[in-house]
Amino acid sequence: MNRKVIREDLDSRIFDAVNKVLLVCFMVIILVPLWNVIISSLSSGRALAEGGFIFWSKEFSLENYRAVFNDSTIGQSFVVSVAKTFIGVITHVFFCAMIGYGLSKRYIRGRKLYVAMGVITMFFSGGMIPTYLLIKSLGLLNTFWVYIIPALFSYYDVVILMNFFRNVPDSLEESAKIDGAGDWHIFLKIFIPLSMPAMATIALFNGVGQWNDFMTTKLYITDQALYPLQMKLYEIIVQSQTQSMQNIGGSVVIETTTKGVQLATIVITTLPIVAMYPILQRYFISGMMLGAVKE
Repeated sequence: MNRKVIREDLDSRIFDAVNKVLLVCFMVIILVPLWNVIISSLSSGRALAEGGFIFWSKEFSLENYRAVFNDSTIGQSFVVSVAKTFIGVITHVFFCAMIGYGLSKRYIRGRKLYVAMGVITMFFSGGMIPTYLLIKSLGLLNTFWVYIIPALFSYYDVVILMNFFRNVPDSLEESAKIDGAGDWHIFLKIFIPLSMPAMATIALFNGVGQWNDFMTTKLYITDQALYPLQMKLYEIIVQSQTQSMQNIGGSVVIETTTKGVQLATIVITTLPIVAMYPILQRYFISGMMLGAVKE
């Protein structure tokens, strides 16, 4: 083995070692604060007040979670959150896929105009007040569908799907048409199954947005029966702060603190999305590479 090969091999090993060290440091920076939040949420109010722990609590307690789940309506709010996320993701992905499939066909009349109109919506919006008036005129105030219908369309997601559909060979579509397949059959039976990586990526993005959405409830919903989990937990945090300020409800103030309730809230709202990520990860990586090239 000559000296040049030995030198390249040594450089490669040093490069790999530096990369591994940096990745481990990056992982520690992310995991340590996350672990501290979980441990702190499982600590008593006294231990949180004293502080001084990072990896293990001085006094474990479930009172923070008991204070959060003590509200009898939190189960209903959880159902609303799951329903709006599940229905919202399915309808959003399917709607964007239909538009992306149509715009991927170069023979569509007015395609450039539709694309230009879509690009404009990526940079400009109507604003909060016009949007509120539109939602009101459509009769969506205080209805479950205010979570679904306004979130149906995103041109950014349409562009990702449109680029993916263009990579499907034209000969595949032509063969299906020769066999008598129509546009709907080609779209549902060929393009949808082939585009699972891109659709899973969009589903993950939209699912995180739907799950964490807070402003839609603040702006358009006053009926508490339609409050999602995030809004209900916000009310619980405000109530715990009020009790701490007024020093009433002794058991809650002694056993829990506002910080403890907030940390338990963070864990409860984050856990479902974190649990979904490993399932969608293999689709997510390939989908992100598709989104790197846009028209």
